[in-house]
Amino acid sequence: MDAVFSISLPRQAHTVSVVRDVLGTLLTRMGLCQGCVDDFLLAVSEACANAIEHGGAASDYRVEAEVDTRWCEVRVSHTGRAADPSALAERFTASPPLPRFEAESGRGILLMRCLMDEVGFEDEPRVTVMLRKRRSSCDVSSEDGGGRFAVGDPSFLLHGV
Repeated sequence: MDAVFSISLPRQAHTVSVVRDVLGTLLTRMGLCQGCVDDFLLAVSEACANAIEHGGAASDYRVEAEVDTRWCEVRVSHTGRAADPSALAERFTASPPLPRFEAESGRGILLMRCLMDEVGFEDEPRVTVMLRKRRSSCDVSSEDGGGRFAVGDPSFLLHGV
């Protein structure tokens, strides 16, 4: 079974918990193991926090997820300004040292890279962080029917999959 999910939220810190609640429910109901769900929720929380902090003049940000039998992919995007492409590319591809112990930020991209199988960045047409994870053998495949969830349809929260 496949699922597609999209939500647009204001760039406010409290909305990260909304994303965690809804996405966690979706991933759990799609049969991902708790470890994979936890990895996604931490990585997505970091990506959302970056969109909120660095979104420039954008008033909102978007979280989109696609789940199928082989992959889970979540994209967090905003219409604000993109970071310096060369500096950002270096953060995503190099092995940066951890920030100093007393630093308050700078660990998000590293966490995303450690938790996900693939992490990508796009700056056109929206600034987007893409997080992908393979469905592992501990995930339950949900082949027992059901249909594709409509984007924006919250009914999957009310009915078991």
